[in-house]
Amino acid sequence: MLDFMDHVQNAFYSSTKWNTDNSYSTLNASTRALLDFPTPRGLRMHLSSLSTPNFATAYTLGSLSVIDGSLSYLYSSIPLSLSRSKSVDLRLLSPGYRQLLPFLTPTPSNATLLYGRIDNRLKHGGTIMAMLQHDKGKWCSEYLYSTDVALLGWRGLYNFGPAEPVQDGDKPVGRFSGGAEVYYGVLNKSAGMSAGLRYTTLPSHPGIPLTMTLTLNPLMGHLSATYAVRAGNSAVFASRFEFNMFSYESDIVLGAEVWRHKGEEGMEGMLKAKVTQNGSLGLLWEGRVKELLFSVGGLVDFRRREGVVKVLGVEMAYSS
Repeated sequence: MLDFMDHVQNAFYSSTKWNTDNSYSTLNASTRALLDFPTPRGLRMHLSSLSTPNFATAYTLGSLSVIDGSLSYLYSSIPLSLSRSKSVDLRLLSPGYRQLLPFLTPTPSNATLLYGRIDNRLKHGGTIMAMLQHDKGKWCSEYLYSTDVALLGWRGLYNFGPAEPVQDGDKPVGRFSGGAEVYYGVLNKSAGMSAGLRYTTLPSHPGIPLTMTLTLNPLMGHLSATYAVRAGNSAVFASRFEFNMFSYESDIVLGAEVWRHKGEEGMEGMLKAKVTQNGSLGLLWEGRVKELLFSVGGLVDFRRREGVVKVLGVEMAYSS
């Protein structure tokens, strides 16, 4: 389930008309949401509130071998409006298939978002990352720097064809996008790169919405092909095939997402499942009980001798 602060950040992007899908980092967002979804670990509770239209707070308490927690604050220079946990649309909190829209050039904005979090445990002493993103609608480029091994990086995405192709009978209406990324670690003197292509249908497409991607990491010899399709308003299916040209190892992952309706009240809950060729099964159920949101999931490996259950957890969230 999406963290409350991420939910607030998405509301900020929506208010400022910033397109988060127009980035190379989200090229495989649809299949990642269905095949790489995180499962809860242990017991965790989230309490959050948008106390004013410009200020939000969140508290998290978890128990996994040891008790840990965090305190988060967020400030937005523009007023934001969010529904409480008892009435929020669950589709906004459970990422799934991403229906891309015709790209537009963002309008200039002076809006500011400030976020901070205090943890009782900080891994590796913490890192700082800076990113500059330039979005022109037709293309988008990003420049990154991270204090972790002094990492420098660039990634870009280009959209082929017009912003909104004209529908011609029953012909598919979609968009091809291509992108790449390169990065270099100054301290460890290591480099990396990848390139990818994506085809996705647009809202005016007369058939079933679908997304296909192909990505390649030439230095590691890694090739990945994904396919995601939305079957109606209640089900999504996805698959991914990976192959390494150096070791000849391969992997296949299949996943699905099914929503449960509750009459005119909209979506009541969602079930995600994924299975790999190595005998691993992941399950995640998210829903709402009155004013409380919950997420229950686990990861099972049928080939393990010491116990098939690898991960099992429950998360609960309440926002006001």
